[in-house]
Amino acid sequence: MVGMSYAAVPLYRLYCQATGMGGTTGAGHGSEHIESMQPVRDRVIRVTFNADVHSSMQWNFKPQQSEIFVVPGETALAFYKAKNPTDKPIIGISTYNVIPFEAGQYFNKIQCFCFEEQRLNPQEEVDMPVFFYIDPEFVEDPKMAKVDLITLSYTFFEAKEGQKLPLPGYQ
Repeated sequence: MVGMSYAAVPLYRLYCQATGMGGTTGAGHGSEHIESMQPVRDRVIRVTFNADVHSSMQWNFKPQQSEIFVVPGETALAFYKAKNPTDKPIIGISTYNVIPFEAGQYFNKIQCFCFEEQRLNPQEEVDMPVFFYIDPEFVEDPKMAKVDLITLSYTFFEAKEGQKLPLPGYQ
């Protein structure tokens, strides 16, 4: 039973990423799709940014901008800043979500730091980019008709070096 609950987190994450459920974002499309997108200029969306760290994580982590305005079909770049204020190296790993949850399927990240281990040496500070777009299909979805605000939120957790979460059936 303990093994099942331990594996539930990565399995749920994979499910959410595949379906856009739970506020997870899409992984982006191929470069041909991105290059051929037509921006929907009459639909401006405010994207706000949130940053949290787990209570055991000793990093300072914050977005470098509180909000940006984008239109569906146009790429955007935002940055977060992380600093390790301690005297020892710390490895962190982040998760993310999008609110409202239903907008997650249209929020596509081209480049991101999530789900990858980030090692910061003592007193090291880094900028972490997020390159994304909102799929133009967003404007065709009746459930998105009143959505003009999307929040992208990241939470960093401390990871132990070499520690991997096992996926059942995958070695």
